[in-house]
Amino acid sequence: MNPHLNSSGKIFTLSDLRRYDGEDGQMYVAFKGKVYDVTNCPHWRSGIHENLHFPGQDLTAEFPDAPHSEEVFSFPCLQFIGFLADQ
Repeated sequence: MNPHLNSSGKIFTLSDLRRYDGEDGQMYVAFKGKVYDVTNCPHWRSGIHENLHFPGQDLTAEFPDAPHSEEVFSFPCLQFIGFLADQ
């Protein structure tokens, strides 16, 4: 669980990201190549977002069906922590 570091933050592989599924308390998601910590977000506290989305995943492909805009990634409870490595 040691993602690589670069000058702009951590680099996560999909395998790294999947480890942050909430089982150990930390919940991360990826969107458009960026990785966010959603652990402290009220809509993620149950370990699943709106009964549809699980932490530890890249949500980019699922986002077009979301009832909200990309603006949610600027909310204070989400913390940008790094980048998803090209697969």
